[in-house]
Amino acid sequence: MLLALTHRSFAGRNNERLEFLGDAILNFVAGEALFDRFPLAREGQLSRLRARLVKGETLAVLARGFDLGDYLRLGSGELKSGGFRRESILADALEALIGAIYLDAGMDMARERVLAWLAGEFEGLTLVDTNKDPKTRLQEHLQSRGCELPRYEVVDIQGEPHCRTFFVECEVVLLNEKSRGQGVSRRIAEQVAAAAALIALGVENGND
Repeated sequence: MLLALTHRSFAGRNNERLEFLGDAILNFVAGEALFDRFPLAREGQLSRLRARLVKGETLAVLARGFDLGDYLRLGSGELKSGGFRRESILADALEALIGAIYLDAGMDMARERVLAWLAGEFEGLTLVDTNKDPKTRLQEHLQSRGCELPRYEVVDIQGEPHCRTFFVECEVVLLNEKSRGQGVSRRIAEQVAAAAALIALGVENGND
């Protein structure tokens, strides 16, 4: 597992091979889950959804959610330049971690971890528009009706620093009750809450 946290700037033996393996596993698990979740989706739609799930930005947010950067082994140059905060380094380390989990504990455990980490992202997916996230779709829906923008509030944060869960409420003027979401980062929790609001508004049904 230590090797998964070792950047190439730190040592010749680093996490690049594990990153390669983890990337393949991540793409497979995400693709398999999307195939099951959206039985009527076309190949192009599934490809776009998977690209959203496994893109570097998403992986970096997940990595920051459990402070992965604090555990990275970086060379002095990367440490000075703030490499532990860099999106590409965090995303690569998360993929390497997936590869290490696979080698240490097998495919079932790797699949379980990937699906757990991506749970919030999956909740926000829809075939209505695979290029826009739930917060954007909710905002555009409300703006088109001349309504106030939704308000998001973090109501609770649970867990240890390396395994936090954020709980968010989303207030929409057209709804009597606030929608709720949770995830390993505030951003993901907000996306889940926005997706729940869209369903409550009758705009989406969660299986589109």
